[in-house]
Amino acid sequence: MEPTYLEENSNFDYSSEGIQDLVKKIEDGAWDAFPLDFALKAYHYIRDAWPYNPYRFSLIENDWRASKICTHKTGHCLDKAILLISVLRAKNIPARLGLAKVKNHIAVEDIIEKFGNDVLVPHGYVELYLNGKWVKATPAFNKSLCEKLNVVPLDFDGTTDSLFQAYDSSGTSVFMEYIEDYGAFDHVPLAYMFDLMKDTYPPLREKNIDLGMVLNLNQL
Repeated sequence: MEPTYLEENSNFDYSSEGIQDLVKKIEDGAWDAFPLDFALKAYHYIRDAWPYNPYRFSLIENDWRASKICTHKTGHCLDKAILLISVLRAKNIPARLGLAKVKNHIAVEDIIEKFGNDVLVPHGYVELYLNGKWVKATPAFNKSLCEKLNVVPLDFDGTTDSLFQAYDSSGTSVFMEYIEDYGAFDHVPLAYMFDLMKDTYPPLREKNIDLGMVLNLNQL
């Protein structure tokens, strides 16, 4: 086990008041003796407490602190992954950020119109260390959104990878697929993520957009 995946840093600032309050909300008055119990509570809480919003993306380093993200009312996959990693580390559960390229197949018209294609980059997920092995979890899509899209909410049991809903609730239409995995990180590699976005989305390549600003992808 590499100790770095338990440490606090500028992104996963779990000793902050906001993240400590979040840990208490997840515990809900109960002290979890086993890491698995807390991890499952944390996954489901963060999955559903922040409705998924893929359109706000900050290029300001200071915006990628868990203590700041937890004050938002909504969040995209990266926001929610950062929150989950932070509360897990606060409870001495090793966790790190995974990045990937995914393709969405349901409700893609709006995404195609704004992004120029139906590929989502970078997609964020969490790798956490439980019971002697690394497992992957994606707390991105809240339950109410899944119901609206006719997709079963993505569950997580703490023992097997939980990365995406392959099909809608009818089992016939493909919902999402992973195209490429960029690996795991101990921090938020913002410049690298922005390079991935510029390589993928024509509007970002065509406009003079630099690090240090907040993107409202609804306006692209």
